[in-house]
Amino acid sequence: MAYIINVEGYREHQVRIAAFAKALSHPARIAIIELLYAKGGCYCGDIVSELPISQSSVSQHLKELKDAELITATDLPPKVKYCVNKENWELAKTFFCHFFDRH
Repeated sequence: MAYIINVEGYREHQVRIAAFAKALSHPARIAIIELLYAKGGCYCGDIVSELPISQSSVSQHLKELKDAELITATDLPPKVKYCVNKENWELAKTFFCHFFDRH
């Protein structure tokens, strides 16, 4: 069940840090990011063959990472290629570093 978080009144960086943290809050998603980085991108089937989870679970995890804009999806019919969104990955690293350095 999806739910909507009211972000009104929060600063943009607070909302983005929370979105990145949520997207990275499962070990499978960490493993997917590591795999995408190692291979320079891959297809859902490649991820399924590498990780101990079902295709439907991989798809759900990819959706979370995509929603947070940490990965991109490029249609290459009949498949979709997933890659790390390096610009947003660098932004996430910057946000987290500043957050942890201040607190």
